[in-house]
Amino acid sequence: MFTLTEVASLNDIQPTYRILKPWWDVFMDYLGIVMLMLAIFSGTMQLTKDQVVCLPIMEQTPEGVGGFLGPQPPETADSLWNKESAIGEQAAPLMAKKPPDSIGPTIPFPQSGTFGQPQPTGVRTKLDFQQYVFVNQMCYHVALPWYSKYFPYLALIHTIILMVSSNFWFKYPKTSSKIEHFVSILGKCFESPWTTKALSETACEDSEENKQRLAGASSLLKHLSTCSEEGSPNQSAPVLTKSGVTFSAEKLVSEVPAMTILDKKDGEQAKALFEKVRKFRAHVEDSDLIYRLYAIQTVIKTVKFILILCYTMTFVASIDFDHVCEPEIKHLTGYTKFHCTHNMAFMIKKLLVSYIALICVYGVICIYTLFWLFRRPLKEYSFEKVREESSFSDIPDVKNDFAFLLHMVDQYDQLYSKRFGVFLSEVSENKLREISLNHEWTFEKLRQHVMRNPQEKLELHLFMLSGVPDAVFDLTDLEILKLELIPEARLTAKISQMINLQELHLYHCPAKVEQTAFIFLRDHLRCLHVKFTDVAEIPSWVYLLKNLRELYLVGNLNSENNKMIGLESLRDLRHLNILHLKSNLTKIPTNITDLSPHLIKLVIHNDGTKLLVLNSLKKIMNLAELELLNCELERIPHAIFSLNNLHELDLKSNNIRTIEEIISFQHLKRLTCLKLWHNKIITIPVSISHVKNLETLYLSHNKLESLPSSLFTLLKLRYLDVSHNSIAVIPLEAGFLQNLQHFAITGNKVEVVPKQLFKCNKLKTLCLGHNCISTIPEKVGQLSQLTHLELKGNCLDRLPAQLGQCFLLHRGCLIVEDHLFDSLPMEVKESINQESSVSLPNGCKCLSDGR
Repeated sequence: MFTLTEVASLNDIQPTYRILKPWWDVFMDYLGIVMLMLAIFSGTMQLTKDQVVCLPIMEQTPEGVGGFLGPQPPETADSLWNKESAIGEQAAPLMAKKPPDSIGPTIPFPQSGTFGQPQPTGVRTKLDFQQYVFVNQMCYHVALPWYSKYFPYLALIHTIILMVSSNFWFKYPKTSSKIEHFVSILGKCFESPWTTKALSETACEDSEENKQRLAGASSLLKHLSTCSEEGSPNQSAPVLTKSGVTFSAEKLVSEVPAMTILDKKDGEQAKALFEKVRKFRAHVEDSDLIYRLYAIQTVIKTVKFILILCYTMTFVASIDFDHVCEPEIKHLTGYTKFHCTHNMAFMIKKLLVSYIALICVYGVICIYTLFWLFRRPLKEYSFEKVREESSFSDIPDVKNDFAFLLHMVDQYDQLYSKRFGVFLSEVSENKLREISLNHEWTFEKLRQHVMRNPQEKLELHLFMLSGVPDAVFDLTDLEILKLELIPEARLTAKISQMINLQELHLYHCPAKVEQTAFIFLRDHLRCLHVKFTDVAEIPSWVYLLKNLRELYLVGNLNSENNKMIGLESLRDLRHLNILHLKSNLTKIPTNITDLSPHLIKLVIHNDGTKLLVLNSLKKIMNLAELELLNCELERIPHAIFSLNNLHELDLKSNNIRTIEEIISFQHLKRLTCLKLWHNKIITIPVSISHVKNLETLYLSHNKLESLPSSLFTLLKLRYLDVSHNSIAVIPLEAGFLQNLQHFAITGNKVEVVPKQLFKCNKLKTLCLGHNCISTIPEKVGQLSQLTHLELKGNCLDRLPAQLGQCFLLHRGCLIVEDHLFDSLPMEVKESINQESSVSLPNGCKCLSDGR
């Protein structure tokens, strides 16, 4: 026999799930408990008290003699006395053992008188005790209606089914995990300090918003009126004033009041909650299983209620106290009919009526639940009310199971949904990140990360943060700011404090700027670097920085997306001098010609994508420097020959094999620097002599085998680099280059250094390393201005002592094996070692090493 506690556990749920139990579910749970107690009470009473007491119905004989009907013939007095004595003897023990409430009538015995004489009136049944017990049992099963006997068990089964149906959605594996996760997150969101802080800040903003808006607008109008009176009418003051009004009002409202600092642990927990809510929403919104299961179990309970009510009402009238029983046991007892009484009939009928009343109430609630389920779409939930009451206007509406769970929570307490909505808002999340970020990145910590770059400029590099700390804008002496992988970067009006800021780097960082911040950047920023993956990451305000001088764009700008780049907007960059594009272009965008009046330097680094169309270059007439790097060019583009103002041309890392077109450079009178390094050039044409104004020539890392004599007719040449080729001979004409200051022929096959080379008495850098040179002429001492000499990797036996006459050459800039240096005379070594510990001259390092 199970206990009430064991059965009641079917209706038990976790206490935390009670927030998902609306009032009707709670009411039905209590009704289920009452019906369960009623069923168990009925069953207990039936098992202990329920019984039927029966007496035979006497039928008169045709003669009407004797006053009773019996199957036996009349007996004599002696036989009757003997039989009754025997029955008395047999019944005496049984009657002695008979309990007070035993079944069956007491057999009357004669008290006085003589047999054969008239006896006291009464009904003599002529049945013994065992026969009465048998008759009672038979009539209990034959005469009583089945519902009287099985009502408690049916009520118990129905109640258990209803209890299971009410809580099945909490137990079903595919829904219980989602519900458990939801309740856990909801409880943490409700108790999170960030929720209280966010809502309190919202209330504070609402109370002070109007005051701040009016005060800010009035003070701003006074300031602008003063500026308009003092400013020149030819300037763009009216435009700035109009835009400034809108921004300043928004700014004043947005900065009221700053949120207080959260505990670091609370902040980390809140950030984890935002991530959990985001993932849970993505997981639950995909299906409506919880909603459908709840609707199905409600329908099942309603159908169950109708079924119970129908058959119960039918059988309630059949429960009665009196019954006539005809068990067909005449051959055992001698009687055909029995009159029986059911002692529990009244109690069972009352309990049944009570059960029907409870079922009716239960059914009405089920019908109301169905009406609530289907009268409006519960698979959609709107936070409109929360959005109106708070500053988090971006809280999204949800759907499917997520929406249904929130509807259920609203029936418990709407405050849960309101607090939960805070963690669905991106604005709220950004505020939390901002607070945590400012708490972690203080002014002192940022100051420790400020460094001086090789150009001696103060630089700060922030990497993979949740935003830009406010303290950054207090670094007023900062010159370069680098922001990398900061998806929520926001430049506020406080950036106007950074009066020394001239260079900004945005690496995969689509920064947003306030209007005042944009005005400051537009007027003060000089250099901008933007690295991106998709064109959409380029902030739109970049193309409006009218005072920008240098723009570096690194990312995917293939020809199919040229129209999407926004290069047509570059026409507003009126002072842009340098444009650097590192991408995979197949043609130069035509819109780049909008910069032709002021563009001086253009760099296209194409990462191995073949650049096919360069006609747009012809229109950039003022271009002075052009770099086409890694563009898979096979010849020098003809469009370059139209750039009359070109000073420097760099065609590094292409597939150029021949440079016969170099004769056309004679028309470019201002061309002084030509870089054709890292190509596949085999020969230098004789026509190179026509490029009279050439001063710098890079031909390293090619496939040259010889140097033509015409090369050394370029008398203005000061820098010549032919390193890492296959050159075997240095022509004697090399001595004609009287202005040559840097000559590098490292990594070739040179065996002899001609004496004529040392007539170039202005040489400062001479790189002869990694060749096959066996001796160095003594005339090396004539190079009085030599500061760097590389001889390492040759076949030298000794060094000439005349190196001591190169008074500017020191040990640190003499690249040679140690044993060769030790072979020099002592006074020469001392001369070269002199001042070796001091800072070396700028020209000490051979530039060809890295080329």
